[in-house]
Amino acid sequence: MDVAVNVIGAAHNEAISAPNGIGLVKLMGRHSGFIAAAATMAMPDVNFTLIPESDFDLEGPKGLLEALKERLVSRKHAVIVVAEGAGQRFFMDRPQERDASGNVRLHDIGLFLKEAITSYFREQNMEVNLKYFDPSYIIRSVPANANDHILCGFLGRGAAHAGMAGKTKMLVGLCNNHLVHIPMEATAGKQKQVDLSGGKWMGVLETTGQTGLKNSNAV
Repeated sequence: MDVAVNVIGAAHNEAISAPNGIGLVKLMGRHSGFIAAAATMAMPDVNFTLIPESDFDLEGPKGLLEALKERLVSRKHAVIVVAEGAGQRFFMDRPQERDASGNVRLHDIGLFLKEAITSYFREQNMEVNLKYFDPSYIIRSVPANANDHILCGFLGRGAAHAGMAGKTKMLVGLCNNHLVHIPMEATAGKQKQVDLSGGKWMGVLETTGQTGLKNSNAV
């Protein structure tokens, strides 16, 4: 998370350093926007956060492009954070590929938005200075810190004790600060996603002020 926050900070510095500056950051997360949401709340300089769970339009009165234009007119800079799985509906006309593990290869929403934003403002005869950041797996490959080492030690010992007790087909996890044994069937085949009515996403909306954008929990 620290790497993501640092990248967003760099994007903000670039955005405020040029007329109509835009910092566009793509963060990993596949089909869930937890990293993008958490990084936004940790770095409140973000003005738009786009995640797979919340649909958005590009054009129209509630589209990203018009909202971005309004932001630039009023504040002269903007920072956009997009999760890698967001906006995949914009690629419906393109073939879907899979990697060697059978996972769907996501289309690059970051480069798509970079081109869409650049083209839109060119048509508007409005000069913008867009800088694109894609830290990719630099975020995931950060070395474990002291807290990570401690947690992994507890999990490893918990797994060893479970095995010695003859337990199988289970995982060791942390719940309410207690190590618990979780059956495999309780975790397999499920995908955890950001709750659009929950506190995390509400925090993102309050941080960015992007309530004018179309999203599936708009009120």
